[in-house]
Amino acid sequence: MAKKPTATRTALSAVRKKWTGRKSSARSSSRKPVTAKANDVAAKQSSRKQRVAISHHRDEDFKADGLRAYAMYRDLGITEATDGLARAHVIRLLPPCNPEEVAKLHYHDVEFQMVYVLKGWVRSYLQGVGETLMTQGSAWTQPPNIRHMILDYSDDVELLEVILPADFKTVELGP
Repeated sequence: MAKKPTATRTALSAVRKKWTGRKSSARSSSRKPVTAKANDVAAKQSSRKQRVAISHHRDEDFKADGLRAYAMYRDLGITEATDGLARAHVIRLLPPCNPEEVAKLHYHDVEFQMVYVLKGWVRSYLQGVGETLMTQGSAWTQPPNIRHMILDYSDDVELLEVILPADFKTVELGP
């Protein structure tokens, strides 16, 4: 027996049709078939207890309790909400940049890492890419174990970083 459309379901179908040009039952041809490996990962991730996390900007939430002494971190509550699946925080690099302190080659033992420049700029080195200047609105991913380092940054730089898993090891490579 088919479900009777509710007002909400009908409204959502209308929105989908307006934006996609298709009825909601149509499937996207751009989606790739899900493989067994992808199903295994999805099953493992979905087995974690997750909840909603809401974080509003407050300057007092920036703490000097993260990986680097030259940075303040604002945790977004994602680690707890995802039962350790992911970590997300806003990073403020403290001015002025001291290249002797920040330019240390290292890598993170992670599955995924993404950085987005919210404000200012940061110049970094990424293995296989070289030096890159990232400005407000720039984003990049760092594949697992890629060697990298910060070379310089603006006095007002703020970065959004998302990492999987939440707890990971950082390996310093030299002085």
